[in-house]
Formats: sequence, structure tokens, C-alpha cells
Amino acid sequence: MALDLRQPQSAKAIVEGTLERFDRIDALLNIAGAVPQIDLFQMTDAQWDDGMALKLNGARRLTIEAWDALKASSGSVVLMSGSAALDPKPGNAAVATVNAAINALAKAFAEQGIKDGVQVNSISPGAVMTGRRRAFFETWAPAHNLTVEEAIKKFPEQAGITRFGKPEEIADLIGYLVSPAAKWMTGASVRMDGGEIKTI
Repeated sequence: MALDLRQPQSAKAIVEGTLERFDRIDALLNIAGAVPQIDLFQMTDAQWDDGMALKLNGARRLTIEAWDALKASSGSVVLMSGSAALDPKPGNAAVATVNAAINALAKAFAEQGIKDGVQVNSISPGAVMTGRRRAFFETWAPAHNLTVEEAIKKFPEQAGITRFGKPEEIADLIGYLVSPAAKWMTGASVRMDGGEIKTI
């Protein structure tokens, strides 16, 4: 289903449509959301609100709407955060704020999940090379007198990592978190960033 999770009615439509087709929900992966990386002093209220509406409120609504089905299946929820939550800067303030809120939201759901038999964790990926990240470099590089390839090559060194992550590496981590092998793991915020965040 192609629906906009900014819209409150979308969560209900997704859950009802899924149950109608499959009669159960075993795992919910909240990965929708693109928060703009705009300087803290330049972002408009509308841009802040849009980032919160999709990534945070979309995940919150969808998890609540699916909760009864997840209780019935002893299912799992994964919320996608990001390493910016642990290293906020003026240039990524919105991303960092929303991601930190997602980590807190996952903790709250996880505590309820202990009572209800629903496993909840969050993932904080670092710099993963996706189409969206490449599009960011296509805008960022010319503003810094670099080619896109130069910017992409330079970033890992500046971030203190050997390379960008791959989407399939994050997918493998998600697969593990919803597998029987990780069933005792709940309320965790799992960081996978190539060692970018240096703090403990």
C-alpha cells in the first residue's frame, strides 16, 4: 500500500489491510521518514513539523494501531532512529532531535511490551549509502567546491569510519532483531555505524 504516514488515517488503513490479507502481524518495521538536514537557525516550523509528522508520529501511530495484532502473535517492533541522536550538531539538529525522540518512544513501547508480550527495539544506523544520501551529496558537494565523487570519498575519513554502510547490512540487523534468536532482546537501541560515534 502506498500511503502517506503523515496522515493519521494511514496507520489504520495499513493495519486493517494487512490483517485482511494475512490475518496476523508478526513484525512491524518503522523505517519511513526523511528529516531534512538543514541548519538549526534556518529550518522553518513547517520543516520541523514535517519531519516529526512522518518519522516520529507515523511510527507512533502505526505501532499503536498494530499493537493488538502484535500482542496476539507475540510479535516484534523495530523503530529506525539514527546515530545523529547521539551526536547532535547545528547542521543536523532536526534529524538528531527526531531520532532521539524515536529512541525514547521505543523504550516506552518496550516497557509496555514486557507486559503485553511484544518485543520492541530501535536501530541507530550511521552513514549508509542510499539513494537519499547520494542525493544529499549532489547538493552538498558543489556548495563546497567538490565533485560528488570527491565528497563521497572524503566523508568516511572525516567521520572516522572506513566506508559507508550498505542497506543490506541494516536489513540483516533488522532480520536478526525480529528472529527467535533475539527474542530476549527488548528495549535496546542498537547502534550500527562503523564506529562513527566514539562516546560510550
